[in-house]
Amino acid sequence: MDVKIEQSWKDALSAEFDKDYFVRLTDFVRGEYLSGKTVYPAPQNIFNAFNLCPLDQVKVVIIGQDPYHEPGQAHGLCFSVLPPTQIPPSLVNIYKEIESDLGRKSVTNGDLTHWAQQGVLLLNATLTVRAHAAASHAGHGWEEFTDSVIRAVAKRENIVYMLWGSYAQKKATFVDVNKNLVLKSAHPSPLSAYRGFFGNKHFSQANEYLVGCGKTPIEW
Repeated sequence: MDVKIEQSWKDALSAEFDKDYFVRLTDFVRGEYLSGKTVYPAPQNIFNAFNLCPLDQVKVVIIGQDPYHEPGQAHGLCFSVLPPTQIPPSLVNIYKEIESDLGRKSVTNGDLTHWAQQGVLLLNATLTVRAHAAASHAGHGWEEFTDSVIRAVAKRENIVYMLWGSYAQKKATFVDVNKNLVLKSAHPSPLSAYRGFFGNKHFSQANEYLVGCGKTPIEW
């Protein structure tokens, strides 16, 4: 199956594209778009995280769960929204932690494209969603595909994994903590941020680790 995705990812994930689950997933997602239902993100943005951050350039992995499901939000990067869309609550809290951790304001909009271009893989576990219906495309195969994505990254070493909340932590249980930096905390959602996300200092820890590995730090 020909999947329009950045070449290094296409090479690494080629075995997935012909598996039965991925063929069924593709048929399901195509059917959702063609049925007249509103589905996010736009088709050309489904693999945005991969196209902006080639496999050989990944330095940091951040795992989200489901794309945003309201108009003007999802564009293929977890936690990110394009301006002029209002910054979602979880991202507001991420920015608060960056300011607390690094002592400076982050950007004033919700677009995290500049993170992806620096080597931050902003991966949602599910890559599409029906409008106004959270998790509506869960359980159709995306989770298996994104597991294979994390396994592809996990073949490399000296990667930072920022695992916020139990879902992200379970998604990356097989990552070798001795060969990478695995950072865990509560999720930045307003429901849980005060239970350990605030004060986690993940952004400074990530950059210290990257510099220690001879890599350029991320401009958060």
